Amino acid sequence: MSHRIIYFGAGEFSVKPMQILLDDSRFEIIAVVTQPDKPVGRHQKMESPLIKSLAEKRGIEVFQFEKLKSDEAYQKLSSLTADVFVVVSYGQIIPQRVINIPKMGVINLHGSLLPRWRGASCVQAAIATGDEESGVTIMKIDALMDHGPILHKEVEPIRANDTGGMLFRRLSSIGSEVLPDVLDDYLKGTISPTEQNHDLATYCKILKREDGKIDWSKPAEEIERLIRAYDPWPGTWTEWNGKRMKILSACLSALNTHKPVGMIDIIDNAILIKCGDQKVLEITKLQLEGGKPLESIYFISGYRG
Repeated sequence: MSHRIIYFGAGEFSVKPMQILLDDSRFEIIAVVTQPDKPVGRHQKMESPLIKSLAEKRGIEVFQFEKLKSDEAYQKLSSLTADVFVVVSYGQIIPQRVINIPKMGVINLHGSLLPRWRGASCVQAAIATGDEESGVTIMKIDALMDHGPILHKEVEPIRANDTGGMLFRRLSSIGSEVLPDVLDDYLKGTISPTEQNHDLATYCKILKREDGKIDWSKPAEEIERLIRAYDPWPGTWTEWNGKRMKILSACLSALNTHKPVGMIDIIDNAILIKCGDQKVLEITKLQLEGGKPLESIYFISGYRG
């Protein structure tokens, strides 16, 4: 007899784990809870979370509660008699009375090695801070953010050229691989959760586009990590000639510039910016406001006319 699951998710990180569980005969996803459709882009076109269409294609009921703490949400979720709730990149704190609904509680797949990097931007935080490794944690949710006891951790090294997007995709794949067996073992009672060491907890915030503005007074290596960490979201940028310039990639340079910290200098075929520690970054790919992404050499040739 398969385990009855209500699956909570919204972000891209939640899609692959849901696909894996759908194709595993040990589990039956009886409903999906995701975020409401929202307007996106310049034309504010309504867009649905990716897992909504995945669920609808499989004939699975979808709930898009504005607030999970509402009586409506509680009553509907209580009526479905699930064994367990599984939460992956859902984007809302799960209220205690919702946690209490399934007899086996609520299990979460999180994109960091808890207790390090509790919060929404854990992948970006690990790269930006210079961590040597990241990973995924499967944990039992309690009423506090990413605070509950741990069922399993899987370590993944952070590579020297990793962007946030690269690491994100690897962690999603790793999480998808380990989640079914860990979940099955937990539901059968063959593994038990272990309390986190809360003294070691670190936290990361929800990122907004404005967080990508580069502070050139920081050290060059720190800025280079930030550029990789914030690719693709929220992206990094600076201002040049009154326009916003997205910095899509950069590297440390042995070249020098006599311009002040934070000022762009073009020497030969290189775009250089001096940072707060007097080291220099070379911008290798960029996108000027209103333009398209360009390798720097092509941007320079167009700029020089």
